[in-house]
Amino acid sequence: MANQTATKLHYDIVGSFLRPAALKQARSDHEAGKIDSQQLRQVENEEIRDLVEKEIKAGLKVVTDGEFRRSYWHLDTFWGFSGVKHTIPEHGYFFHDEETRADSAQVVGKIAFDPEHPDLKAYQFLYDLVKDEPGVIARQSIPSPAQFYAELARGAENEAALKQIYPDQEELVHDIGEAYRDLILALYDLGCRDVKLDDCTWGMVVDSDFWKEMTNGDFNREQLSDLYVSLNNAALHDLPEDLRVSTHVCRGNYHSTWAAQGGYAPVADYLLARENVNAFYLEFDDDRSGDFAPLAKVPAGKQVVLGLVTSKKPELEAKETLLKRINEAAEYVPLEDLELSTQCGFASTEEGNKLTEQQQWDKIKLVVETAQEVWGK
Repeated sequence: MANQTATKLHYDIVGSFLRPAALKQARSDHEAGKIDSQQLRQVENEEIRDLVEKEIKAGLKVVTDGEFRRSYWHLDTFWGFSGVKHTIPEHGYFFHDEETRADSAQVVGKIAFDPEHPDLKAYQFLYDLVKDEPGVIARQSIPSPAQFYAELARGAENEAALKQIYPDQEELVHDIGEAYRDLILALYDLGCRDVKLDDCTWGMVVDSDFWKEMTNGDFNREQLSDLYVSLNNAALHDLPEDLRVSTHVCRGNYHSTWAAQGGYAPVADYLLARENVNAFYLEFDDDRSGDFAPLAKVPAGKQVVLGLVTSKKPELEAKETLLKRINEAAEYVPLEDLELSTQCGFASTEEGNKLTEQQQWDKIKLVVETAQEVWGK
């Protein structure tokens, strides 16, 4: 079995953190031409060092760089592959009550791993910060292959470009899978032993209202679910035994708002039963996520990380409520295979959610203390 430090602790994080004021200012200055890329990277380095110190002080044993070098949780990774370009469509993503910035990724050639992918340099810096810290693991989060496919097919222009380059869908699935597998193995060669695939596609698939609007009702959930799990698994074959691979399922996390709703039951036979990961990070912070019953589909021995503490709102959950809900989830997954975390990161994009940095750390403290009460220190 892969590295299980996080599961032994039974508490975890999803990965992104609110961008500090100094980093926001540096990004603004860089965009305005006041500082160059090297000066921006120096600020990023300083803020990441400070963040990692805070993570370790908070008791976290799996740390991230807060995604401080990224503008988006997903697009920056897509832009790093060969055969893909950064585009600016007419609209961004439509959330419950807000529209995001308008950026996308469009295929312009055959998709392949680029040895100069920016996620590699980002991970190397993080790994070097903690490689001598006993018991601390540096995690790399990347958007899932299914998410990549969904972006390349988002909108008429993207879809037309995709069909021109890849008239054969099997070839597309293969190339995406191999590009991702090569990226994961390159991260492994740098010392990475914990990779998390962030994935909003499942959160969209379960939302029937979303698909009625997007496709005028012409939507086959089973076919799309089968495609998504095939895309993800295409990247997850023949990987090193000591590499922990997990996935986080999200329903949208932008500026404290959301994009989709619906429980896991419609996709449980695909996502939970078939995806070749060691652990599932699942949102359960409000009614939009449904109940725990679909967890019965999780194969024995795999971990479920319960996202019970919301990262969208500053108010702290009652510990008694969290304890009750953990016990309810244990009716479907053995308590030893459960963990606790926030439902998502605190800043899936550089805008961040609507809470303060102190409230962010208060949330993490609640997660750690609650987990220690349930599973012991």
